[in-house]
Amino acid sequence: MAKYCDQKWWQDAKFGMFIHWGLYSQLAGEWKGQKVKGIGEWIMKQLNIPVEEYERIAKEFNPVHFNAEEWVSLAKKAGMKYIVITAKHHDGFAMYHSKCSKYNIVDATPFKRDPMEELAKACSDAGIKLCFYYSQAQDWHDPNGYGYGPIPDEEKEFEKYLEEKCKPQIRELLTQYGEIGLIWFDTPMIMSPEHSRELAQFVKSIQPNCLVSGRIGNEFGDYMSTGDNKIPTLPYYGSWEVPATLNDTWGYKKDDDNWKSPKQIIELLVKINSRGGNYLLNVGPDGRGVIPEPSVNILKRVGEWMKDNSESIYATQPVPVFPYEMEGIMFTHKPYRLFMHLFQWTDNIVLHCLANNIRRAYILATGEEIKFTRDYIPSLKQHRVSFQLPEKMPDDIDTVICMETEEENVVLESLDTL
Repeated sequence: MAKYCDQKWWQDAKFGMFIHWGLYSQLAGEWKGQKVKGIGEWIMKQLNIPVEEYERIAKEFNPVHFNAEEWVSLAKKAGMKYIVITAKHHDGFAMYHSKCSKYNIVDATPFKRDPMEELAKACSDAGIKLCFYYSQAQDWHDPNGYGYGPIPDEEKEFEKYLEEKCKPQIRELLTQYGEIGLIWFDTPMIMSPEHSRELAQFVKSIQPNCLVSGRIGNEFGDYMSTGDNKIPTLPYYGSWEVPATLNDTWGYKKDDDNWKSPKQIIELLVKINSRGGNYLLNVGPDGRGVIPEPSVNILKRVGEWMKDNSESIYATQPVPVFPYEMEGIMFTHKPYRLFMHLFQWTDNIVLHCLANNIRRAYILATGEEIKFTRDYIPSLKQHRVSFQLPEKMPDDIDTVICMETEEENVVLESLDTL
C-alpha cells in the first residue's frame, strides 16, 4: 500500500496517551472470585466467560464519573499530543454509539452516553489528535470473529465478519467524530495480505490522511508498532512506536500496583525518542470512568518535566550511535541543536568523538549558560568536549543540556583508543 498520507504531525508528536477502557474495566481483573492471571482486558478469554454472561456486565456498566475534559487535560499536561482509545477491543463491545451493533455503550448500558463524541469535542478544543483503537480480527462476541467460542478460526466466515461488523464500524468511527489521526489496529491473527490491504485501503477511502498502524498486519501499515513494552535495538530505521504500560496491565485491574516511577517513564521516553520512535503510554480507567490516582500522579510529574524540556522531545530526530556507551546519558537532536539528557549528575562531563562546532551550551529548563572547552587530540584523530556543570543537579530526574551547533546534523568520529 502506498504510504501517501502526511505523517509529520505524528512523527513530531513523539508522545501519546493510550487508553484501554471497556466492560473488562468493570470487572477490574476478577470474575466470580477468580482473578485473571495477566492483563485485565483479556479476562473474558482467560477465564472462559460465556458470551451470555459477559453480556450481562453491560447492564452494570455505568461510568458516571467519566469526564472527557479531565482525561484530555491530563494528557495535555503530561505533554502528550495524541490519544488512542479502545473503540472496540477483542471482547467485541463498542465503546461508542454503533448503529450496526446494539452491543455498545449507548444501547446496552445504563450510561446511555457516547464517550467518543465527548472525547472528540474535548480533543478538538485542546488541540489533541483523537485516534481510535479497533480490534479488526479478534472479536469474541461475533461468531465469525477470530477467538469466538469453540469454533476453529479457519472454519469461520471471516469475510462475513469483515463486511457486516468490522468495516461498518470503522466507517462509523471515521464519519461520526471528525478528523481522526489514526486507526490503531491490533492482533491480525491469520489475516491474509489481501485482508490487510483491503482494510487499509478502506480506511484511506474515507479519510485519506488517517494513519494506519502496523498491526493491521502483512506490512500494510503506515508505521511499525513494536511488541508491547518492547524497544528496538539500534540501529532501527523508519517510523515506529512503542505501545507501553504504566503498570503491568492495559485494562484496569484493582490489584495491579506495580507502577513505573516518573523517572522510569521519562528515561523510556528519551530512550525511545533518541532512537527515532514514539512512546504511546497507556492508562486504564476503572469501571466508574476514573483514571487511577497513581497514573494521574505519575503523569503530572512527567508533565512538570515536559513543561521545561519538551523542546528536547517534540520533532526530534534519531541520534547517530556514539561509538561508546555513557552511563546515565542519552541524546536527542534537532537541526543545529544537540540535547544531552543527564540522568546521573557529575560536575564534569567529557564527550569524545563529537566533532560539531558548538556555539553555546546551556541548561534547557533555565537558560543557565554552561562553560565548555573543545580541543582536538591529533594522536587519536578525535575531538573532545569538556563541560563544567553546576554542583547541584537542577532536575532530580533528567537535566537537559542544549548545545547549539554550527552544523545541522550531529557529527561523530570513529573511536580508536581513549
